[in-house]
Amino acid sequence: MLHPLEQVAYLHCDFVRIHPFIDGNGRTARLITNLELMKQDYPPVILPVEERVAYYEALQKYDDTGIPDDFVALLTKLAEKSLTFYLTVCSG
Repeated sequence: MLHPLEQVAYLHCDFVRIHPFIDGNGRTARLITNLELMKQDYPPVILPVEERVAYYEALQKYDDTGIPDDFVALLTKLAEKSLTFYLTVCSG
């Protein structure tokens, strides 16, 4: 069984890979990703502009290799940032 972040990474990468819409594939994939994260009791993540290159590179690596490790690492980093933010807001 995969870790929830790995499951979500595969879902996101595969969705983007099939490119089902003319426009809005990335936005839709990020919304689905956050829905799935929240269903697994993880906070939703925000992809800041400064992470955009890493995001595209991780998607490209998955497309080339079928291995989502870079995307999982990015997703983990973003989830940790979100969790830290929520804990800071809720405790203070």
